[in-house]
Formats: sequence, C-alpha cells, structure tokens
Amino acid sequence: MLFVDMRILSIIFSIALVASLWVLQGESLSKYEFARKEELSTRDGNTPMVFELHNGDLHMKVTNWGATILSLSIPDVKGKLADVVLGFDTLTPYMNGSSPYFGALVGRVANRIKNAQFTLNGTTYHLPANDGNNTIHGGIRGFDKVLWTAKEKKWGNFSSIRFTYHSYDGEQGFPGDLDVSATYTLGHNKLRLDMEAVARNKPTPVNLVQHTYWNLAGQNSGRDILGHSVKIWASHYTPTDKALIPTGQILPVKGTPLDFTREATVGSRINELPAGYDHNYVLDSGKKFKNGLRPAARVKEEHSKRMLEVWTTAPGMQFYTSNTLNISGGKGGAVYKEHFGLCLETQDFPNAVNQPNFPSEIVYPGQVYKHTMVFKFSVDKKKQLDLFFQRLIGLEKLKDFIQF
Repeated sequence: MLFVDMRILSIIFSIALVASLWVLQGESLSKYEFARKEELSTRDGNTPMVFELHNGDLHMKVTNWGATILSLSIPDVKGKLADVVLGFDTLTPYMNGSSPYFGALVGRVANRIKNAQFTLNGTTYHLPANDGNNTIHGGIRGFDKVLWTAKEKKWGNFSSIRFTYHSYDGEQGFPGDLDVSATYTLGHNKLRLDMEAVARNKPTPVNLVQHTYWNLAGQNSGRDILGHSVKIWASHYTPTDKALIPTGQILPVKGTPLDFTREATVGSRINELPAGYDHNYVLDSGKKFKNGLRPAARVKEEHSKRMLEVWTTAPGMQFYTSNTLNISGGKGGAVYKEHFGLCLETQDFPNAVNQPNFPSEIVYPGQVYKHTMVFKFSVDKKKQLDLFFQRLIGLEKLKDFIQF
C-alpha cells in the first residue's frame, strides 16, 4: 500500500512539475552564457569568431565577420524551438561573397545609390557600381564583408555583444574616417540592436541596416513565407524606377498591393507586382514610444503561431520577400527558394544622398549617427491559452484515473 501511495505521489509530483514548467515557459531567466569557436582566418591573419548568446528560450549565434546573425532559435506555441533565420552552416559562404547578405549588418550606406555617385559640399564622390549602374549596400566590399572587433558584455538578465569597425577615408569611395559600432542584446523574448557611427573628419552619408532573412516556420521547414501574415505601420511608400531607385515621390499605399496597414498574408497580392516586394515604406510618424521607438511591422506564422514585431528609430523600412533566392546549401542542407525568407530592413530612404526632399543621412564630424531596432518574439496568445486548457483537461482526466 505504501508502494502504491508513493508511486501515486511520484506521478502527481511529476505532473505538477511539468505543468509548472509549462506555465513558466518564456519567463525571463537570469542565466546567460557565451561560447565561441574559431573558424577561418582572413588574409591578414585575423580570425573570425562565432559567439553564442542565450537568454531563456532565445538562442543566437553571431559572428564578427560582418557583425552577422548566423542563427536565432525561438519557441513555437508548443515550446518547440526552431531556427528562424536563413543562413549557412559555416562562415565560408559569408566570407567568399556567395551569401545574399544573410543576417549581415550592411553599410556604410545600405540600399541603393543612383549611378554609383553623389555630390556633397561641391565634391562628387564616385563609388563602385555593384548593382547595374548603381551602388548597393556599401559597395563591393561593404561592412558585411569586413572583420569587426568583438567585445562581450554581460549584466543582469541580459547577454550582449558589441562589434566595432573603423572605416577609413575613401573606403569604397566614401569620404572621411568613420567609427562604427553594433551592439546585439538578447533580453526577455526580444533582441535589441543598437547601431552607432561617428564621423571623424569629413561629412559622410551613413545608413546602417540589419539584413536578416526571417522565416517564422523555421529556416529548414520547407515552407515559404507567402502564408506569413504581415502588418506594416506605414501609409506611404517611395515609388521607384525599373532599377529600384526612388523617383523622389512619396505616395500613399492605399489601393495598391503595398497596403499592409491592415494585416494580410504576403502571398495574397504578391502576384500583382512584377517582381515581388522590394519596397521602402515610409513609417508613420505618429506618436513615438519609449526611447523614440516606433512600430514598424508585425509578422505571424500560421502553423507555429510564432509572432515577430519590429520596432525602430528609423524613418523607413525596406520590405523584401527574397524574390530571386535560390540556394541549395542552407543550414542543415536546407533548400532556400524564391520567397523562402522576408527582410524587414529599417533604414533611411534609399538614394537619400541624392534626393534633397528625403530625410538627410549626412553625418558631420563630431555628430553621432544612431539607429536602434528591437525584435520582439511571442506566440499567438489565444492559441497558447487553448493549448493550456487542453493540457489542464488532460491533467484532470489523469487525476480521475489515479483516484479510480
């Protein structure tokens, strides 16, 4: 009899433990850790490193090559973890230029500059053309293709890493020395990125962008992002010519396939566009929230019930749906096809350096350029509550069985 009682008590204790762990799932944990391993060496003998950041259910790998996010694992509604960013298993594709900016921090000036040139204070600067006749993402060797210096930080409930890079005067044709930093901080169910740049001796354009490709179903799920639901806090956009250079106009999204002011799936109207989404949205300039952040976008995935919110201090956001993606050697052998990832690149407007009516992206000596992004991760609350009650019903049935 004692044996039976002890067995029942053991079962009840195990059930209570599982239930309590499930209820506490997603709560902030104070534990954090850093791990790193050596990979390839650059031509000057320096070694790129891979750093791991952990906080509760969030697990991220980053590298000082291009200040790049390599992986980010988050739970679905059932607590199952999946890596939701596209990428590669090794650093080789990132370093040899075959990566389509997966997870990279791009600059000195992200997005496009018309005719690979601009004039500033009477001087015309010529840049390398790497997108037809235009420059994209900082040139042939932008900030995504250089080695940054890494410094680990850890305090309280957060794990953080700071990357710094010195861009020299004339690098990729841009004027002036520029000191750049990017700090990734993994908090409770969110990732924060703080980007800063200080011009040392000449005015220069600066537009730093995080270029992660997201797939909330999981990077190796085999699902595309056409079923992802998206809401974008933008009533206007900047139309472009055939080379995706903004015309200088700012037009309303209402009545166009670009209207995501109400939540809609990516695939619901993508066929109305000649080449998918690759557009700069003018984020609504209504009331800003704490620390100057404003909502930019929210994404939901139907099967996993994962949700992603993007908050930013930037005036614009490039919404890109990987329209020409075709990679057979992704992480774990994953195949990435057209529309298998989406990018939410908050930014200054493309070609702003040549458009006087766009917000200026010129940073003068002594000024500090700042751009903050916050990625918040969650699951569908209603679905999570339904699952919770299903589990409670299961526990009640087990309780009745034990009593019987």
